[in-house]
Formats: sequence, structure tokens, C-alpha cells
Amino acid sequence: MTNPVMDVIEERAEEIAALGPANEKLGKLEDRTVEILKESGVIRMFQPAKYGGAEAHPVEFAEAVMRLSSLDGSTGWVAGIVGVHPWEMAMCDPRVQEEVWGENHDTWVASPYAPMGVIRPVDGGYIFNGRWQFSSGTDHCDWIFLGAFLGDDDGKAMMPPQNYHVILPRSDYEIVEDSWDVVGLRGTGSKDIIVKDAFIPDYRAVKFSRFLDSSQQRESGMTASGYHIPYTTAFPLGITSAVIGIAEGALASALAYQSTRVQITGTQVKADPYVLTAISEAAEEIRASRVTMLDNVQRFYDKAEKGEEVTFADRAQSRRTQVASAWRAVRAMDEIVARSGGNGMRMDNPIQRFWRDAHMGLGHAIHVPGSVMHASALTDLGVTPPPGPMISMI
Repeated sequence: MTNPVMDVIEERAEEIAALGPANEKLGKLEDRTVEILKESGVIRMFQPAKYGGAEAHPVEFAEAVMRLSSLDGSTGWVAGIVGVHPWEMAMCDPRVQEEVWGENHDTWVASPYAPMGVIRPVDGGYIFNGRWQFSSGTDHCDWIFLGAFLGDDDGKAMMPPQNYHVILPRSDYEIVEDSWDVVGLRGTGSKDIIVKDAFIPDYRAVKFSRFLDSSQQRESGMTASGYHIPYTTAFPLGITSAVIGIAEGALASALAYQSTRVQITGTQVKADPYVLTAISEAAEEIRASRVTMLDNVQRFYDKAEKGEEVTFADRAQSRRTQVASAWRAVRAMDEIVARSGGNGMRMDNPIQRFWRDAHMGLGHAIHVPGSVMHASALTDLGVTPPPGPMISMI
């Protein structure tokens, strides 16, 4: 099976890698990096065919994100985050799809989904206020998904909380400059967003619960099987794939560096069995992370193709697999970096950038292991669904 997106990525691989330091210095993707991503079509992989999209297999998307991330972490991260949004947009109201893609199929949509704002009902829609962090790639996007709680007439979140995903054009929100100063993934430009008294038509707000229970997917009219995998498998896909790809980039950079390295003892790394063993073991762990992650996605795609039911236990296992894959890859990467010596951490050596980027990516909310592992274990023990907020990421 050919993947035209991967063909472009491979053709531009050296240029993508070379742009990494510039992305980091700028604090967002260089315009040339964005041009390459648009040329490749990676952001349109999940986009409906009606709007120039590929309606691609999710495994193909994950592989493209991994490869981009192995060249430059920030580039792969933005592709993974922004590239998932067309999956959700494809199942939203046709009116907003036309607003976003009707004139330009290469319009990008940012996020985040964390419910850091409140929508207050008014005639025909809502009034929206809030502030969000971590809007990856936002400078290059003209629309945004933002998480929100439904509020009462006074603008206070109602209880029990009702979570919505709200869609806004660039004119309705502010990007906060100088709000992205972090140790890793610096080139993603994941800045803060502010919304003040924006009016949101009712068709641009969707209950998040409809995506979790797959009713939005079922009623969307989208028939491609990739749209019918669980939300909690689809949404983390780009993020976890990016982290695994970053670890692969660290491995490739370390191998290139270690191939000619002579240690302070005068021993060539090629003659040091201890370093060689560590590198080999770590390489296999990173490979296992890739294989496990892709197998997980394929399993749910196959279920969707067959029309099989997806249970809460299935979703819990999927999330456990995603989290474990990311952590396994980063731990293995650490073993490689720890054996790269002081020169491996010089700022002109790409190893250190991959190392910083991977740890930043591991800090994303979807990779926090505690509640996911807890909920998965309880599910295996017959407690379905587990109580309280543990199920919020499943």
C-alpha cells in the first residue's frame, strides 16, 4: 500500500530535519516547515474527501507523524495534534465544515480541548469566555476547537459539569504572544488562547459526551471505518505517535554520533560491549512501542470495519496501551542518551533536542499513567465502569 504523504516526507526529509533548530529558535514552526506539511497533505489525511481529504487509514496517519517526529519533534508534534482535528471536524455540523474548508481545503484547526472556558446559553447559541494553555501550532491555524463547560445565566459552570467542544474562527480569539517558554517542543508554538464574550452559534458547540459514546460518529454520515474508532483511540493517536517518533529520532541521531565516537578511555564505542548492548536493548524497546501502538489502532479499525461493539474494557485497554507505549519509548531513549557522553548534550547535537522534546511530550495529559492504569486494572477486575474521574480519559 503506497502512502503519498510519506513519499513527500521522505523527499523533504533532510530539509525537515535541517529546519528543526530554526523552528526551536523561532518558538513556532518556520513558514517553510508549514509549506512542506501542506505539500505533504499530512494535515488532510483525516479530512473528508469532499474537502480534499484522504479519509486515510489511521495507521498511515500514525506512521507519517512518527516519521516527521523522527526528523524534528516540533514538526511531528504539530502534525500529530493539528492533523487529528479534521477527524473530529468531519463529524461536526456541515455548516461549520463549509465555513472552515469551503474556500480553502488547507485551512488548519487548532485546539486545546481542556474545558477552561464557560459557554452561557443565549438566543441562537452561547456567549463564550475563558483562557487556555497549550494551543500547538496555533499561529498557523485559522480556526480552533476549545473545551468548555456549560454555564448558567450568571456564567458559572453548571453541576454536574457538562463538557462541550466549541469551534471558533480566528477573529473570535486572541493568541497570547510570549506565553510559550518551555524546555522542549519549543518549535510547536503552543501558546495561550483568550476568548472574551464571543458569540457562538449553537451548531458550533458539540457535547463531548457524544464523541465519547460514539453517537456523534454514528450519526455523522461518515462511512469510512477510520471515523468509527473510539474518540479516546483517535485523539491520542497523533500525540503518542509523535513521542514514539521523537524517540526514534533520538536513536538515529545517537547511532550517527556513536559510529565515530571515541570515549575518554580511548575505546571506540563500536568496541564497547556495554554501550552496544544498551543501545540494542533500547532500540528494541522503541521498536516494540511502535509496533504495539500501531497494532492497537489497527485492532479498533478492524472492529469498525466489522461493525463490532467497542466496550469500555476495550477503550481502557487501548488507553493503557497508548500510555505504556509512550513511557516505554522515552525510558528506552533515556538509556541511549545516558550513554552519549557530555558531547551528546551539546546544543549543536540533535540528541539533546530530541531528549527534551520527548520528555515534554510525555508530560501531556493523555500520557499521565495513574488514573488510566488504575481504571484499566479495576476494569480487568470486573469494576466497569470504574468510579469517579478516573474514566475521564477513557
